[in-house]
Amino acid sequence: MITNTIYQQFLDAKNNGEKKFVVLIDPDKVRLGKIQKVLELSVEAGVDYFFIGGSLVVNDMLDYVLKSMKEMCHIPMILFPGNSFQLSYKADGLLFLSLISGRNADLLIGKHVITAPFLKMSPLEIISTGYMLIDGGIMTSVQYMSNTSPIPANKDDIALCTAMAGELLGLKQIYMDAGSGAKNPISESMINTVSSAINIPLIVGGGISTPEKAAANSKAGADVIVVGNAIEKDPQLIIDLSKAIHEQSSSRKSTQFQ
Repeated sequence: MITNTIYQQFLDAKNNGEKKFVVLIDPDKVRLGKIQKVLELSVEAGVDYFFIGGSLVVNDMLDYVLKSMKEMCHIPMILFPGNSFQLSYKADGLLFLSLISGRNADLLIGKHVITAPFLKMSPLEIISTGYMLIDGGIMTSVQYMSNTSPIPANKDDIALCTAMAGELLGLKQIYMDAGSGAKNPISESMINTVSSAINIPLIVGGGISTPEKAAANSKAGADVIVVGNAIEKDPQLIIDLSKAIHEQSSSRKSTQFQ
């Protein structure tokens, strides 16, 4: 049972120095039969949220997955749509993504106009999110499907200015993503640069495959860590990832009283 809005939870966590862990689930890959194991491990590990989405998700599968997940656990489910067809009332919230790192007008405002009437009437909590694609060393599905160029991995200044622009435009949070299956995750340097310049929550995902990297990203300033591809390969990794991320909350709190 969600006692306050998801976004308020994100804000409160950021203000309190609490790090959040999100498991990303692609409904099109549920056929692998690992979904129940992922849910069991997520509950055991104290995963904070699920992001649900992918580049090629069809609505029938999306509704089925959301319904099944809700029957098995009570972790909040947030849609992370790859296109305007990936919408469902069965989730708890939706990241209303504006691809601010690219110059594709459809993904800045075009698709939003199409989906606005549906979302306005829906029970979903809509969270406006500045989405920034960062070069992860390979062509990712997000890059191909969005027809945009990612921000170069070594251009911290471009990422910084893009994130600041998103905040000034009124977006509620920034999501920096190297893309599913990225060869290179986003550097701690870029995370720290962006985090130190904005006052809204910073979400980081893409290419995170070890607890050490998850912890390093959290320590660098990421408020929310998202992992998907590595968990698809090894669901047991959820336990160690959750511990590594949440321990950063404890370490930050302890230093405040020293």
